[in-house]
Amino acid sequence: MPRRLGPHRIIDLPAAAGAHLPRMPWSHRVLLENLLRTADAETAKAGQAALIAWLATGRSTAEIPFAPGRILMHDTTCGPALVDIAAMRDVLAQAGGDPARLNPAVPVATSVDHSVAVDLAGTREGLAHNMAREMARNAERYRFMKWASQAVNGFRVFPPGTGIMHTINLERLATVVTTETRGGESWAVPDTLVGTDSHTPMVNAIGVLGWGVGGIEAEGVMFGVPVALRIPDVVGVRLTGALPEAVLATDLALVVTERLRRAGVSGEFVEFFGPGAATLTAMQRAVVANMAPEYGASTGCFAIDGATLDFLRATGRGEAQVALVEGYARANGLWADPAADPRVTALVEIDLSALRLSLSGPRRPQDRLDTAAVRAALAPMRGAAAGAIPADAVAIAAITSCTNTSDTGLLIAAGLLARNARALGLSTQPWVKASLTPGSPAAERRLRRAGVLEDLEALGFAIVGHGCATCIGNAGPLLADVARAVEAEGLKPVAVLSGNRNFPGRVHAQIDAALLASPPLVVAHAIAGRAGIDIVRDPLGHRGDGRAVTLADLWPGAAAVEALLATAMDPGDVEAAAAEAEAASPWAALAAPATARFPWDAASTYLRPPPFVTLAPPEAGAFTAHPLLVLGDDITTDHISPAGAIPARSDAAAWLVERGEDPRDLNVYAARRGNWEVMLRGLFTNRTVVNHLAPGLPPGHTIHAPSGEALPAWRAAARYAADGVPVVIVAGERYGTGSSRDWAAKGAQLLGARAVLANSFERIHLANLIGMGVLPLRLPEGWRPATMGLRPGDTIAVALDADALAPRAPVTVSIHRGDGRVEPGIATALLDTARDVALIRGGGMIPTILRKAREGETP
Repeated sequence: MPRRLGPHRIIDLPAAAGAHLPRMPWSHRVLLENLLRTADAETAKAGQAALIAWLATGRSTAEIPFAPGRILMHDTTCGPALVDIAAMRDVLAQAGGDPARLNPAVPVATSVDHSVAVDLAGTREGLAHNMAREMARNAERYRFMKWASQAVNGFRVFPPGTGIMHTINLERLATVVTTETRGGESWAVPDTLVGTDSHTPMVNAIGVLGWGVGGIEAEGVMFGVPVALRIPDVVGVRLTGALPEAVLATDLALVVTERLRRAGVSGEFVEFFGPGAATLTAMQRAVVANMAPEYGASTGCFAIDGATLDFLRATGRGEAQVALVEGYARANGLWADPAADPRVTALVEIDLSALRLSLSGPRRPQDRLDTAAVRAALAPMRGAAAGAIPADAVAIAAITSCTNTSDTGLLIAAGLLARNARALGLSTQPWVKASLTPGSPAAERRLRRAGVLEDLEALGFAIVGHGCATCIGNAGPLLADVARAVEAEGLKPVAVLSGNRNFPGRVHAQIDAALLASPPLVVAHAIAGRAGIDIVRDPLGHRGDGRAVTLADLWPGAAAVEALLATAMDPGDVEAAAAEAEAASPWAALAAPATARFPWDAASTYLRPPPFVTLAPPEAGAFTAHPLLVLGDDITTDHISPAGAIPARSDAAAWLVERGEDPRDLNVYAARRGNWEVMLRGLFTNRTVVNHLAPGLPPGHTIHAPSGEALPAWRAAARYAADGVPVVIVAGERYGTGSSRDWAAKGAQLLGARAVLANSFERIHLANLIGMGVLPLRLPEGWRPATMGLRPGDTIAVALDADALAPRAPVTVSIHRGDGRVEPGIATALLDTARDVALIRGGGMIPTILRKAREGETP
């Protein structure tokens, strides 16, 4: 149903949806446009009818394809995907095909942001030092990425130091509305994407529909396989009122996370609307949209409106682009209406005026805390004091992550609080490692122009990198006295960060408790040096005359923040700062191979072709397996496949040291994701992981049933594989929560797991398992790992009929006890679409793509 909009053709949504359009959720309108433009006529007609029929009940089992316009990746998901592609080119060449045919069908952009570590902090020299260490550690990996940028068509790399992928997306890549040539004519279309990071929805803040997928699903999209999805349920969040004077976007994001997790959101699309939404700036919306995975959603959408246009202008987009966005959105039903009342599956109401300062933790982002409740929440995790270092010491205070640093107003608020603290003679406590890692190089220009960068630096919050850093677990070493106290005196310090996740051990291996907070509250905690206080009411320090200083004495007013924000922003900053950062990066000097096939180095400890890239036929049919791991609830992808520093006494370290690596500097797991040997040895080794198969097992260990030996899981898995015996993994609720890292699923495949049986799964990890050909099964009703009593020698029989497999099909499973008892049950195959079924039958995404390429089809 095309029509013209100026020089462009467009899909006419008002004509396609008719009187139903005002009731359609905004995201469904974008999906409808995509469907009508990219699908064949029969699929488009059926999908159009199904989207309209959804309005009757707010639910549907119908599936539709989605063809995103682009893919966004970061280095530690892109790296493994490129390793897969390089290995796929080898396999294709060995099968007589042309390896150069394996190229993305849509543009792929990659940022190098996930591996920079905060080795040096608290000084202006930190940025140069940390970037030098970053390049020294990762030059081989970056040469590989540079090879891909030259050998793989449509692949663009943003070099180290140029920002976090989501901030780059928001400030530089997103067009909101873009143009493309189809059939010799110019079309105006919505900007859409998928990203290999669960925080991709941050760009939803400005009306760009995108969500996170696993690296394996992204590989499919790269090679022209549309995303297959059931028409998504939509949870509506109606916002009313306006944020009070002292309440920030971070506080709203934490409340949204608490409320939506409590409402049971799990994979739905979330849309924010109502008069309160119109009071939020695009940067404030970005903080809320970013945390979609934390509140359980696939997306967190805001529709296009004046705030979108303001942001485009503020970040240097031209007036022609702004006019295209406004004209298209208004003409095609994608412009926000504060009075909108769309049909939703469920509705949550939030009165912005009722919110207050909040933190979250100490173990999960959905556990929001009033400031007065923090002391009690931390009490069960309290350790011992160590001399001058208090028992509740803040060891890390980090203004970090895309979540909050993409909102310049939050950074300015932190800077003003630091200025007020300096004026009263306060400083950061000596045991606190403070750092600032904004998502964009433009932040430095804005903070300097606002006059607050010097104040932040004076309290230790100097810019030490432009990457995920502390938020992803690359916090670097604790200060020496604190590290010694942890090891020798029982200190259990706390991290306070402006990030999005605080799972135990994620921020730092020596820290179990972490609080999420807004940037100014991070600074306040650095001044106090303690976490177990009411940061609003308790003294943070004392003036020279002995009078106590509380947060009220330091907190900046909203008017002061807004005035400095207006001074700080310059539309030319984004591109100028990015150009300066790229010019300063050693990226340009890196030499890279210029061949269609990558020349692997057999001695490399970073890049090794993985064994799962193969044309071998998949295993199929019923099987009986040993349970390799029996796990509890809330096993995150951090627990499954770590990202932080590789411990010197780990199996992964032993493998690296045997090959000549320095045991004092083994880099982080995130940087080694191109090496399956290292990643295999790191699986499930998080020190909080408990394998309930037998009591007292060290993290990452299991019992090899035939021998009765306690072994690392990867060693036991190798023995089972040598004997041709499959294994399964059993887990509780919310298995795979957290980052989208595909290695959590690739690891399951390498361990020989034919299936993962859990009470529930997080969406992206579920898709990754399917993409690796590992069957996800929901445990039978009443079966829980804690009460199943699985022991070494018990086996689980799965009566899988690959030919009869269908979405949500029942699958008979039976526990065969070592004493001969049999306990049957009915599990559910958590496959949502026909494509999911095809992937399980075909052994996963990689073999499917390879078979198509070998047969001469466009992959």
